[in-house]
Amino acid sequence: MTSISSEVVRRELYIECRPEILFAFFTDSDKLVRWMGRQVLLDPSIGGKFRIDLNGSDVALGEYKELIPHEKVVLSWGWEKSKLVPPGSSTLEFLLAPKDGGTVLTLTHYDLPTAEEVASHNHGWTQYMDRLKLTAQGEDPGADVGACEIAAD
Repeated sequence: MTSISSEVVRRELYIECRPEILFAFFTDSDKLVRWMGRQVLLDPSIGGKFRIDLNGSDVALGEYKELIPHEKVVLSWGWEKSKLVPPGSSTLEFLLAPKDGGTVLTLTHYDLPTAEEVASHNHGWTQYMDRLKLTAQGEDPGADVGACEIAAD
């Protein structure tokens, strides 16, 4: 399920993985880098910073705004070299809801400045949610070859 507006990207996905296992894929560098980017630095605490190097040139930066173990992760989000979506300028929320032995993961990305950025981020998050699903279910998503798709100019 996908909703696109001038301000919000929303993706919902069922993952065959319990919330307590899935949560670590947002807070553990070794697990996050398996589905997103090539180098990840995380300080998963309120106000803690993160840096995700997607491909050597596109770097996502922000900080953890809210952490509810096994239920919710909220981050500020932006791009190191972007004037449109600079670091911390948008908000990214992941909700984890248990269902049928797995998790319904809902991603919502707020505060994107233009319809083009919403479309670009929607495309990127579609790719990364699919990669996360494979990884969390114990499969290998392969190399992150499309990393630049989500990045803003």
